[in-house]
Amino acid sequence: MITIDSVSKKYGKAEVLNVASLEIPTGQSFGLVGNNGAGKTTLFNILLDLIRPTTGAIINNDIQVNTSEAWKNFTGSFIDESFLIGYLTPEEYFDFIGELRGMNKADINTFLAQFDEFFNGEILGKKKYLRDLSKGNQKKAGIVASMMGNPQVVILDEPFANLDPTTQIRLKKIIKTLTENREITVLISSHDLTHVTEVCERIVVLDKGQVVKDIETSEATLKELESYFAV
Repeated sequence: MITIDSVSKKYGKAEVLNVASLEIPTGQSFGLVGNNGAGKTTLFNILLDLIRPTTGAIINNDIQVNTSEAWKNFTGSFIDESFLIGYLTPEEYFDFIGELRGMNKADINTFLAQFDEFFNGEILGKKKYLRDLSKGNQKKAGIVASMMGNPQVVILDEPFANLDPTTQIRLKKIIKTLTENREITVLISSHDLTHVTEVCERIVVLDKGQVVKDIETSEATLKELESYFAV
């Protein structure tokens, strides 16, 4: 379980995030939506200890993320291209991440074989550095790397952005497969209300850094979200 307790973030006098309390149970597919500046990426960055909260704490499976690094052993994430190592080829990058996760070469190859359709022949064997791939293909590599080593928690910020429609559909299948066994917690932020509604069983709406809706996904959820953001 992930517990967010009285977490706020201020830059000077400007408060960009203020979440009093939020719990994400183990195995839940959790969606975070909001307009630009709502605080989605800030919350994920605090969850990954990339920035420190002004107040409060986040507990990831009994570990406070800003006081210990033990949570990194079971948490995978991809926020943006800064998570990649641009001067490596995709193969070198996957080998590097796999080794960090305790995987040998055979493990890595077996793992990557699952994503042949998702890669669509555009990632492996192209003799290109990650920095030379398109934004969409960089995202593919980062998303797959976040899933290496059987993480218990996977965090993806705007995973559908820059992907073509076919790849978006394939990614939705991958995300749904991740959460089938109820053992992996998946957190997704997205501007795409349709996609996030399809893959997440719960959706939280942030507005100006605060939780304004916390919805269990149903057939009515997409219309509810569209009505909220249409105002």
